[in-house]
Amino acid sequence: MQKLKVSIIGSTGYAGKELVKILIHHKEVELVHLVSSSCAGKNMAEIFPDFLNKLDKKLVSYNLDIVSQDSDMVFTALPHTVSMEITPALLEKGVKVVDLSADYRIKDSAVYQEWYKKELNQMSKELLLEAVYGLPEIYLDKIKNASLVANPGCYPTSVILGIAPLLKYHFVEPDGIIIDSKSGTSGAGRKLSSSLQFAECNENFKAYNIIKHNHIPEIEQELSSIYFNENNHKQKQQETEIKVSFTPHLLPINRGILSTCYLDLRGSKKEEEVLEIYQKYYQKAPFVRIFNPPNFPEIKFVTGTNYCDIGFGIDKRVGKIKVISVIDNLLKGAAGQAVQNMNIMSGFPETCGLV
Repeated sequence: MQKLKVSIIGSTGYAGKELVKILIHHKEVELVHLVSSSCAGKNMAEIFPDFLNKLDKKLVSYNLDIVSQDSDMVFTALPHTVSMEITPALLEKGVKVVDLSADYRIKDSAVYQEWYKKELNQMSKELLLEAVYGLPEIYLDKIKNASLVANPGCYPTSVILGIAPLLKYHFVEPDGIIIDSKSGTSGAGRKLSSSLQFAECNENFKAYNIIKHNHIPEIEQELSSIYFNENNHKQKQQETEIKVSFTPHLLPINRGILSTCYLDLRGSKKEEEVLEIYQKYYQKAPFVRIFNPPNFPEIKFVTGTNYCDIGFGIDKRVGKIKVISVIDNLLKGAAGQAVQNMNIMSGFPETCGLV
């Protein structure tokens, strides 16, 4: 049986490298082109010696005609606002795309332009509406038939999966949600930055972008959809927008995210009731693991995996529920989830190549 021909554009970034690591062992995939504008002409093993004797593949410059002719599926692992310059042409050539940037995650073009400072043409606006948000645990059926999947951000993945059941079943108030997230340094990508140097990060812990972080509209869009649209509420648009207080932090570790979400409970809820709705919501989700109280997940439990581990505790004294959600930011927060989406789009088992 013929394998799925796959290319990666942006193959030498952290997410691109993780895609390669997964796909060279994926039994249904033939890795065709590895595109890198900065390292074209070099062998992948020259850039990353851990591929020695595992992968003999030369990095190439991007050529639309060659990549589209040879590929069934393309991963675009590029900086925000760059993928939008490439993806439309690939789709026109009949190639399916999983985009790992934020370029197609936001449905409202005005919101996208406000947060990413990118003016959109008409085709880009149309593609924002056409793209399927690639969170399989929520949008599985839509992903199956998609040509363009917008792979979620790492912080949003941890947050949305962490609290989606509570919002869907109206166990919590939609107002006053506080999200405290912590990420390893690989979440910022491989670009050079003085703030990411070893001497700056080691034995340090800091918050950043505490007022305006680009993942906020993505989180708010999806939480609003879960709470209002999925429950058939008929409020006006301005009444169907959840607003969150989101604070990201930088941990002195390579990879991993831990998000702590604080929400106001509706009424008196027992741990058993909450556990039941989490188990019900994720009963068919192979990469979500729910911890029974009083146990909580830790980053080390998910490092190197595509799992999202979730735990919770009810603080009766203040009427709040605290949810802990952990992922590997480079896998479930990027490359692993992208392959999970590819599997679904291609009719493969959802876990293929990931367990």
